[in-house]
Formats: sequence, structure tokens, C-alpha cells
Amino acid sequence: MARTSVVIATRNRADSLMRTLVRLSELAVPVIVVDNASTDDTVARVRAEFPKVSVLEAPRNLGAVARNYGVRAALTPFVAFADDDSWWAHDAFERAEPIFDAHPDLAVVVARTLVGPAERPDPITALLRNSPLGDGVAGPAVLGFLACSAIVRREAFVAAGGFSPVLFFRGEETLLSWDLAAAGWALCFVEDVVAHHYPHPHADRAPGADVVERRNGLLAAWMRRPVGRALAASLRDPRAFRAALPRLRQALRQRRALPEHLEKQIRKVSGPPRRDA
Repeated sequence: MARTSVVIATRNRADSLMRTLVRLSELAVPVIVVDNASTDDTVARVRAEFPKVSVLEAPRNLGAVARNYGVRAALTPFVAFADDDSWWAHDAFERAEPIFDAHPDLAVVVARTLVGPAERPDPITALLRNSPLGDGVAGPAVLGFLACSAIVRREAFVAAGGFSPVLFFRGEETLLSWDLAAAGWALCFVEDVVAHHYPHPHADRAPGADVVERRNGLLAAWMRRPVGRALAASLRDPRAFRAALPRLRQALRQRRALPEHLEKQIRKVSGPPRRDA
């Protein structure tokens, strides 16, 4: 019986999603697609071409929060995320599941991500492999990940509240990482677990994408980090702060200070402050 499900949040990417589902069908694991109110034929095509895939229809675009509904619907102890342009290596779950079993305090296995037909390592790979946090329970300890290459312990994810609606999309993994670590869970990079990501050639050129990611970084700081550090980060990046303002009240309502030891780890991972505002 499968012990890992795959959850995909998607919106208006039917062709790409079909290719991903073909790849995932080779793994013989439960797949849950959460459709973010697509206006194309995504839902109809998934149901017609992949009748074994569970489809949840969101009433509106929920962004990353759509994944939360997929995790709650999963019946397996572990859940792997995929984007509609990514999939998992054939042995990824066979490698990850025993690691979870051996380390009951492990919440996230962060996989090595290979990008595009050339299978080049994603730039984040070197950062994860050489994490300044040192060795964790099952590999380098980390405080961040790419959702499309993460396998989570369902129990830990649900208890932490999943991805935050305040952030909506882009960089949402960081806040969840902090919350899991604050609750005593471990997150580790595992080199031998592999995910494949074939992004659209222009995927990273969406207008304003960088500002949205920086906005979410500021919102996460206001939600969890010391006020002085959140304020300093906001002053360094006024453009991102202006973008954050409409969501700031909501963020502050959910403010919860992190333990001091975790704040020290975040400073170690973050490095020197940005000065590119």
C-alpha cells in the first residue's frame, strides 16, 4: 500500500499538468490535484484522461493554500508536493519513507531538484547541501525548501497550519519552515531523493514576481521575527514594503515570536542584509 501521496496545486496549465500526470502515473501512488479555479479545461481533462486522480475544485484562486486542502484530503502519512511542471524520480519515495521512519521528529525531506532536459541542479541545491546549520537528523539541516521538491510528514504539516493565506504565493515555504522548526520538527536536505522540474522558459519572468517574493519575505518577518529586524528589512526595501502594506494588518494579527535559538539560526542562514532596494 502506498505511504506517500502527491499533491499538485494548479491553475490554467492543463497541457503542462497532463505531462506531469503521465510521469506521476508511473509511480503508482495516490495523486490529488487541487484546481485553483481554472478557466481552461484542466478539471475536465484530468477527470477524462486520469480517472484515478482525485480532483478538488477550489471556488477561487487560493494560491499556495490550495495545497493545504490536498494534504488534508490525503490518506497517507507522507505527502510529496509537485507543481504542474514537476514530478518525482521513480525511487524518490522508496528512499524517503525509511528516512521518515528512522527519524520520527523529521517533518520535511527536501529533495535535490534537477531542472529541465539538461537535468541541471537547481541553484538552491548548493545552498541546501552547504547549509550553515550543519548536519541534521538525516542530512544538512535547512530552514527552507522548494515546495515542488519537498516531501512532508502529513501530521506535522497539518499541525503547523500549512501554507499561510497571508502570503498567497511565492516564498511561502520559508514561513512554514520556521513554524515547523519552532514546533520542534526537523527539516533536512537529502541528496539521494530527487525531483525533476521542467519550468516554462519564461516562468521566472512574470512581471513583479521578484517584488512579490520580497513582499512575502517582509510579511513573514513581521509575523515571526523581532520587530526591530522586521522594521529594518522594511526600510531597506521600500518597494516591497509598499507591496506588503495591504496585507500587513492581517500579518500582524498572526504575529507569533520565534524562540531565540531559532532566530539565531535564521540570521545564520540569511547572511548579511540586502541593500538592493
